[in-house]
Amino acid sequence: MSVTNFYQGSLRYGPTGKRRKGHAANPVKKKRPEFVPMKIDPIRAKLAQQQAELREIERLDFLERIKNVKSSMGKKENLQYTGERKLLGIATMHKSNAVPIFESDKEHAIDIARMRR
Repeated sequence: MSVTNFYQGSLRYGPTGKRRKGHAANPVKKKRPEFVPMKIDPIRAKLAQQQAELREIERLDFLERIKNVKSSMGKKENLQYTGERKLLGIATMHKSNAVPIFESDKEHAIDIARMRR
């Protein structure tokens, strides 16, 4: 396949051999249809206006309910160590599985120490 330039070749194909979409061989332009505004049906327009007002009322009601919910919710209480359970240390069960060992559960610490890897 040989490559031709636009001086020698066809106007329908470009220098790479690909067909051109808007080539100069067909100078006739298509006419666009004229814009015709739509006539608005007064009954449908009134119905659409009523539905828009109803949606706005529902939206405002929803926002009002959200405001009431946010104001009734209190701030989460901060977590603080009370000292009820005394932590002796952290044991490793298998690979990197860290397990806390408490004073009340000394048997659990012995069991972890006896485990094989």
